[in-house]
Amino acid sequence: MYVTTDTVTPTEIEQIFYNIIRILLPYRRSDSDHEHEGTALYNCFAPQFGQLLPFIADRAPVLFTLPAFPCKSPNERKVLGHLPDMGERASLRFLQRVCQKIEEVYPPGARILICSDGHVFGDLIRVPDEHITDYAKALREMAVEEGASSLGFFSLEDVSGSQTFDEKRSRLSAEFAETIAFLREQVRHDDKALALYRGITRFLVEDAGSTHQGTKSALLRECRQRAYGVVQRSRAWSNLIAGYYPRSVRLSIHPQPCSSAKFGIALLESTDSWVTPWHSVAVHQPDGMLTLMKRSEAEKIGRVVSLNGAPSHFIVSEQGAW
Repeated sequence: MYVTTDTVTPTEIEQIFYNIIRILLPYRRSDSDHEHEGTALYNCFAPQFGQLLPFIADRAPVLFTLPAFPCKSPNERKVLGHLPDMGERASLRFLQRVCQKIEEVYPPGARILICSDGHVFGDLIRVPDEHITDYAKALREMAVEEGASSLGFFSLEDVSGSQTFDEKRSRLSAEFAETIAFLREQVRHDDKALALYRGITRFLVEDAGSTHQGTKSALLRECRQRAYGVVQRSRAWSNLIAGYYPRSVRLSIHPQPCSSAKFGIALLESTDSWVTPWHSVAVHQPDGMLTLMKRSEAEKIGRVVSLNGAPSHFIVSEQGAW
C-alpha cells in the first residue's frame, strides 16, 4: 500500500520501487534468464532504482522515455502499408495499461513519452520523411482514439526549430554521436554491440526486398555500412533524449541485460525478440492472443481484417495451419 505522509521513508521508497518493477517484469525483454527475487532483483535493476528514486522521493509522476515507433518497414512482405495498424494500436493500449497499473500501487502515476526516432535515421533505412511524418501523425491520432492519456510524443520534429530533416540529422550527429571508428571497435570486442549491429544489418537486408538491383554480396556490404550509421544515430538520439529529459526512467524495445541503464520491454507477443509492430503485422489467433509476424507468414494462415476502411491486422482462418 502507498502511504501518504509528508516524508517518504527509505522503507516505503524501496517497497514502491519493488511494486513498480514487478509490474514491468512480466513484459521484460531480456538477453538471458535471471532470478528476480530479493537482493537479486535489486542488483539487476539498480539503475532503475536510481532513476525512480527522485520521482518517488518527491511524490511526482514517473516519466518513462521510450525510443520507439519510428515508421513502418518499407518491405511490403513484412507490413500492410506505411501507416500504423493494429500492431501499434495494441501496443499503445498496452503502454497505457502499464501506466494505469503503476498508478494502482503509486498514486502519483506514470507517463510514457514515446520518442519516435523515424526521422533520426529515415534516410539510412530508405523511408521518405513524408511517410514518417504521416505515420507519426496517425499514431498520435490513434492514441487519442484509444484514450491513452498517459502517453506523450517527442520526435526530431520537436528539435532544432524550422531546419530541414537533413539539417536536423546533421546537427544531431555533430552534437551527440560517437564516431563510426569507435562503434566498429566496440562491435569487434563487445558481444552485445555485435548482436545489435547484426540485428540491424538483418533488418536492412530484409527491408531492401526486391528493390535491390545488384548482387546479394553487394547488398550485404552496403547494409553493413548503413547499420553502423543507424546505430550511431540511434545512440545520438538516446543521448539527446537524456539531455532533454535527464530525470526519467529509460525504456528500450531491444533486449537488455541485468544492470543496464535501460529496461527492455516487449510491446506484444512474438517468437522473435527483435520483431516489432513496425516490422510486422498483428495476427489475432484462435485463443484470442495477438502476436506479431511478417506479412508473408500471416498470409499463409489467415485473412486481412480492415478497421476504419484500412487494412488493420490478420485473423487466423479455420483452414490455417499454425
